[in-house]
Amino acid sequence: MKGFDNEKYIRLQSQNIAKRVQEFGGKLYLEFGGKLFDDYHASRVLPGFKPDTKVEMLSKIKDEVEVVIVINAVDIANNKLRADLGITYDEDVLRLYDELATRGLFVGSIVIAQFSWENVAAVNFKRRLENYGVKVYCHYPIEGYPLNVAHIVSEEGFGKNDYIETSRKIVVVTAPGPGSGKMATCLSQLYHDSKRGIKCGYAKYETFPVWNLPLNHPVNIAYEAATADLNDVNMIDPWHMQAYGKSAVNYNRDVEVFPVLNAIFTKVLGASPYKSPTDMGVNMAGYCICDDAVCCEASKQEVICRFLKAKTQARKGKCDSSVVDKLDLIMSKLNLKEEDRLVVGYARQYAKENGCVASSLILPDGSVIVGKSSSLLSSTAALVLNSLKKLAKLPDVNLIAPQALEPIQKLKKNCLGEKNLQLHADEALIALSVSASVNPMAELALEQLGKLRDCQGHITAIASHADEKTMRKLGVQYTCDAVYPTKRVYFD
Repeated sequence: MKGFDNEKYIRLQSQNIAKRVQEFGGKLYLEFGGKLFDDYHASRVLPGFKPDTKVEMLSKIKDEVEVVIVINAVDIANNKLRADLGITYDEDVLRLYDELATRGLFVGSIVIAQFSWENVAAVNFKRRLENYGVKVYCHYPIEGYPLNVAHIVSEEGFGKNDYIETSRKIVVVTAPGPGSGKMATCLSQLYHDSKRGIKCGYAKYETFPVWNLPLNHPVNIAYEAATADLNDVNMIDPWHMQAYGKSAVNYNRDVEVFPVLNAIFTKVLGASPYKSPTDMGVNMAGYCICDDAVCCEASKQEVICRFLKAKTQARKGKCDSSVVDKLDLIMSKLNLKEEDRLVVGYARQYAKENGCVASSLILPDGSVIVGKSSSLLSSTAALVLNSLKKLAKLPDVNLIAPQALEPIQKLKKNCLGEKNLQLHADEALIALSVSASVNPMAELALEQLGKLRDCQGHITAIASHADEKTMRKLGVQYTCDAVYPTKRVYFD
């Protein structure tokens, strides 16, 4: 069901950005919060919002747009991961660069923030980019940032950063994730442009929280759930209330840092163009919700997913228990329980009845498919095969003969030294593709794979790394119970 008017959003958003460019005399540094494309959070909580909507919108004004990608040198050294894609931030920068160029957008340069020549990983990444022929600029740590305004706005502060040469009216500043240095990069450019007599301004394009929805609207609460690990909290913007007497929603970091930003704007530009952090934004998403009930329900489902995933990550030791506690409070705020995500109840009931790890999935027509673990297949592999059979309207027969699976298990055991002989979902799909060459039913089943994208699934145990990766590639939105399927300490 559709809850968001995507075409209206592209139209209004383009107009609002163009208006902001004119207000600043023809040049705008536009900080892009969140994801520039592949924005699956937005597409989940605002059904109808396309994951690549922002890029589509920028493509309509691409002759006026230049993209600058920022990465923090500390994140390079720490091999920080983008969890949704399973790749490091530096690899994601390369992916961003290629993807944007493929879509016809001009990527002018890459900025390495917090750069230090002692950071070997950052130096190597800089050299790697330059070998590709990419323009690289370095911004350096500034003592006292962001509070010591006098020092920041000086030759020893922003002045020591490389000046980014740009050629377009709209400079989109994006990054692989939060804390990369996007805002500092924009402010540094304002300083350098003002020194050169270039008229310019700054604005922020961030979809969430949606400033003109109520504070406790499920869409905004889902944003809190998505950023639970960052300790972001939605709040009424006190500066906006003071300036206009109107309520607007923002988040704590922007509200807290606004007095400092205001002081920096005043020192760089002579006067601050903004009376509140909400004023800085250009987001028009709130005007494009066409079915509030649909968006509310989708946002509640997103909160449950975030809660289940945090519990799983905490069990793996990759997430602090405080994040789970915060999400538990958010669940309570919306009066939600785990079983409100329908696939959870189906999978748990099937696991209880059969005494095994079970998986469930809801297909586009609303039918529920289940799969269970066996000596041959993981529950995820069984679920995928069962789903393909249903989509292909095939009888409940083996698409892959057990005799064809046994040699694969022997290979895993005798040659590869693996202890878990169950076929993972990717291995089962490879076996299915081999069968498809001689079995028309297997071929028909394989043709249904694309229909699994955006289906909801749940597993009653933590998925193996291989199954997790396959489900992500298939586009299945799945969750797990925070228990291991085996008592072994080492599990993959």
